[in-house]
Amino acid sequence: MEVFHLLWSLCSKALLIALFLLVVALLVYCLYIKYIHLKYDHIPGPARDSFFMGHSATLKRITESDGIVHDKLLEWSETYGSAYRLNILHYVLVLVTCPEATKEILMSPKYPKGKFIYGRLYDLFGQRFLGTGLVTAQNHEVWYKQRRIMDPAFNSLYLKGLLGTFNDRVDQLMEMLAADADNDMEVNMLHYFNSVTLDVIAKVAFDVDLDLLKTDSPFAKAIDTCLKGLVYWTRDFFFEFIPKNRGFIREVREACRLLRTTGTHWIHNRRTAMQNREDIPKDILTQIIKTAATEETMTAEDEEFMLDNFVTFFVAGQETTANQLAFCVMELGRHPEILEKVRNEVDDVIGMKQDVSDDDLGKLTYLSQVLKETLRLYSTAPGTSRLIVEDMVIDGVQIPEGTYCMINSYVTGRMDKFFKDPLKFDPDRFHPDAPKPYYCYFPFSLGPRSCLGKNFAEMEAKVVMAKLLQRFEFTLIPGQTFDVQDTGTLSPKSGVVCTIKHRK
Repeated sequence: MEVFHLLWSLCSKALLIALFLLVVALLVYCLYIKYIHLKYDHIPGPARDSFFMGHSATLKRITESDGIVHDKLLEWSETYGSAYRLNILHYVLVLVTCPEATKEILMSPKYPKGKFIYGRLYDLFGQRFLGTGLVTAQNHEVWYKQRRIMDPAFNSLYLKGLLGTFNDRVDQLMEMLAADADNDMEVNMLHYFNSVTLDVIAKVAFDVDLDLLKTDSPFAKAIDTCLKGLVYWTRDFFFEFIPKNRGFIREVREACRLLRTTGTHWIHNRRTAMQNREDIPKDILTQIIKTAATEETMTAEDEEFMLDNFVTFFVAGQETTANQLAFCVMELGRHPEILEKVRNEVDDVIGMKQDVSDDDLGKLTYLSQVLKETLRLYSTAPGTSRLIVEDMVIDGVQIPEGTYCMINSYVTGRMDKFFKDPLKFDPDRFHPDAPKPYYCYFPFSLGPRSCLGKNFAEMEAKVVMAKLLQRFEFTLIPGQTFDVQDTGTLSPKSGVVCTIKHRK
């Protein structure tokens, strides 16, 4: 009995000590949050929802109601100026719309990507996702070595040699649309664009035939699952602790593993074929492996980075271009005068030719304007962030060193101080003789960390739209919504449902 009382006494004391330490830790954390508030409250911004959670309740409420967080950021930008703060726990984010500050922060390599946002992309619910690839690498030397290896495969000269493959994959989409036109079927354009953009990446980059236009693929489903998981992982800090979410979290982890396992298999097979001196395709993967072989050192970590970029390329490259194409069709369907003008250009440049050549792409100037205006109004990958490494002043507001700074192209693209009548779809904003937007239009980001796949995406979007306009008439089905859906990237909520007819 005495032993029992002794154990109970020790347990009680241990419990009291643990409780005391917990209370002290909570008190210290509260004091730290208060210190952060005092440090940053000179920066304008909306009233916090709560002391602890800051503005996260407002952002979560928007997400749960299927709204667009970026619209709220736009509203706050117009209310609080070109640099305002957001609080989440003990973190402070400053959203910047000042063009001069945007130029300074994005064009200089001295501002690294911040851990608060890009660190969350390393894994999804504990399973490695984008890792430390080109998009997420925070260390400049780690990023620069990867970029040096990847650059030659994505320059415009090398991509020109792959244009035949672009045409071939897009022709398969045209065949599917022709069959739908013959059967008077309604077509979900976003679904088709998601399939063809993933097919293009798989074939052009890795010489793999996914044939998603004809068959379903677990690979495509895995990408979709990862993107859905990404929204919860980056915006809801408590999502993984709620028991009812465990099944979905398992699906996300399995999807991540499938993507990385597939990448490992494809890369290994190509390396083996190259070592055995077999005939190999002249695609993007071959060029990357050849360039990597010229590096003085390639560690096991570098190999893992290559896998990170495999996942990044598929997830970021496929989804964003498909969404851009769907938004483009949506706006052309709503503006028949613009549709007629761009179709006339395609007829003049392409005529009855089967394939779109590199010379043709250069002559499709109005189509380029249409695609750029699409990305202004619907910046499919809306934001980026950087860490401010030294005190700076933005429009008279003192921003302390160590602040996470967000720069959002959806917000700046819809501000009337940068674009007159910003919600109007007007491709003439990007006419060659029109004034160039000054650091307020950056759908592919800017500076040394700008999107590696920019040339790839622009070439792909032009080929798809040129062939679509050359061969088909499309009409939007009445009654569908033209709302935007936020699933990490921005997409048309309706899917853009059309009727398709052969052009006479």
